Amino acid sequence: MAYSRRIYLINPPFQLRLSLYISVLVFVTGLIYPITINSIYDVLITKFLLSNPEIAAHYKIQKSDVLMYLMLMHVGFTLVTFCACIFFSHKIAGPMYKMQKYLQELRDGNLQDKLYFRKGDYFPEIANEVNLTLEHIEENYKKDLVYLSEVNSYISNLSIVVPDDKKIVLNEISAKLTEIQDRFTVKN
Repeated sequence: MAYSRRIYLINPPFQLRLSLYISVLVFVTGLIYPITINSIYDVLITKFLLSNPEIAAHYKIQKSDVLMYLMLMHVGFTLVTFCACIFFSHKIAGPMYKMQKYLQELRDGNLQDKLYFRKGDYFPEIANEVNLTLEHIEENYKKDLVYLSEVNSYISNLSIVVPDDKKIVLNEISAKLTEIQDRFTVKN
């Protein structure tokens, strides 16, 4: 069974802040319609107030009903926008969370399989770049390991022909190279 998305708030500070910013923007820019309609009703009420007070009273009642309806719809639309932003930001926060955990495990020495994101997540190219970069680093490790092995052999051969007082330094260098080689071997 494929992994399903059950937790939508993966990075709550980011997701809530993004959703709030977008919802506030939608709410503020959407106020243009109720303000415009309010102005139109004010003009109509003013026009009919002296000539036909019954129509003016009707427009006053209609104005409050229409504005209440518009405000409720506006608040509803803003809430839908907020929820949609949580959903879409989940497709951003999920891959970033997964990459963060992957890099932490890598740093801790728990080299695992390649990094991948779920189907439908944004930024799959980031996972590909991380994988290509790690492959490149691993290839360089292998080249460096071969070179370190060669240098260690040269130093071992040199220690045969150098005076005894220089052998101590060469042995220290050889020990350090062996330690580095062991670290390279452990990583691979």
